[in-house]
Amino acid sequence: MVNSIGSGGGGGIGNGGIGAGRQKLEAELQRMQTKIQANASGQVQGSPDAAGFAEMVQNGVTELDSSMQRSEQIHLEAVSGALDLHEVSAQLKESELSFQFAMQVRNKFVDAYREVMRMSV
Repeated sequence: MVNSIGSGGGGGIGNGGIGAGRQKLEAELQRMQTKIQANASGQVQGSPDAAGFAEMVQNGVTELDSSMQRSEQIHLEAVSGALDLHEVSAQLKESELSFQFAMQVRNKFVDAYREVMRMSV
């Protein structure tokens, strides 16, 4: 049975699929290594992928705000019958988890700020 794996003997995995998957992983690894090296040498600064910290925080806050607004309006769609109850509960749970995550991130920022303020210069 072990010999049938990759031999094409019916039900085997096949070397073609394994080889293709391995090539994809190696290509992704190479791409990541190139990006890490470019980041270490400071070349990524001007690339469109490199978003500043403030921009990432702003995007996160904007997404959280839109999620909260969506959760406030979703009950109207549920009452009108446009949404299924399962979809409503999934949306509300997603909004709740997003809010909890944002609160934890905020708490970490506050803790880091307090730690920096306690440092002696």
